[in-house]
Amino acid sequence: MTAPPSPGPRLRAEDLTLCYDQRTVATGLAVDIPDRSFTVIVGPNACGKSTLLTALARMLKPRAGQVYLDGAAIASYRSREVARRLGLLPQSSTAPGGITVGDLVARGRYPHQGLLRQWSADDDTAVVEAMRQTGVLELADRPVDDLSGGQRQRVWLSMVLAQQTPILLLDEPTTYLDIAHQVEVLDLCARLHARDGHTIVAVLHDLNQACRYATHLIVMRPGGVIAAEGDPSTVMTAALVEDVFGLPCRIIDDPETGTPLMVPAAPRRYAPARAAAAPTT
Repeated sequence: MTAPPSPGPRLRAEDLTLCYDQRTVATGLAVDIPDRSFTVIVGPNACGKSTLLTALARMLKPRAGQVYLDGAAIASYRSREVARRLGLLPQSSTAPGGITVGDLVARGRYPHQGLLRQWSADDDTAVVEAMRQTGVLELADRPVDDLSGGQRQRVWLSMVLAQQTPILLLDEPTTYLDIAHQVEVLDLCARLHARDGHTIVAVLHDLNQACRYATHLIVMRPGGVIAAEGDPSTVMTAALVEDVFGLPCRIIDDPETGTPLMVPAAPRRYAPARAAAAPTT
């Protein structure tokens, strides 16, 4: 279907009631995802971050309210059309037994296939480029079952990139990755956002990574409530971190990027020893 021009953000939600396993996670939840932003959602465990993301991807049907994509209710689109407009990397995925990396990444091209369009050289190019971007091209012939957790995560990200959608939804994309590969994946997302104009929405746990990479930050508290949102430089404060996460801290400037850097308060036993006072005469 062809949606009418959208007067607002391409992806937004209004008055959502979200339930998971018969438990109400959020009520009255509304969110606008700024176009061409790198939006990061943070919050304590079980506050509804991933539930919101799956609702935005149409993987979870709201009990009430509506998600809108390009000006139309996302529920009104056919599945293939949704998959041409946004891609989702879930928290955990299971690959078919024995499938190779190349074949799994190629499944990202499914939305572009049809009766009148079969596999083409453009599809080959998209698959190879997606694997190259995530550093798994040399693994193309390896069975996914033989890979480490970090390698698998990069392969799943490759499959999402192969969809070539303008909107990417990433649920904890750095899961299973060591710190070097976490930075690699987030740097890749930042390049896709800055160079290609992708709208990226990611759920992250690390507040400092969120502040470093996000252009738009959404902070959720338990109950699916938006505690704050906006530019990380104005949103991330020590008062907010203590209020939402219960963690006393200091916020300083990241020496590399100038973005907010959260430093947890240390217990007194870890406080630097004060120099002994000079004796008086």
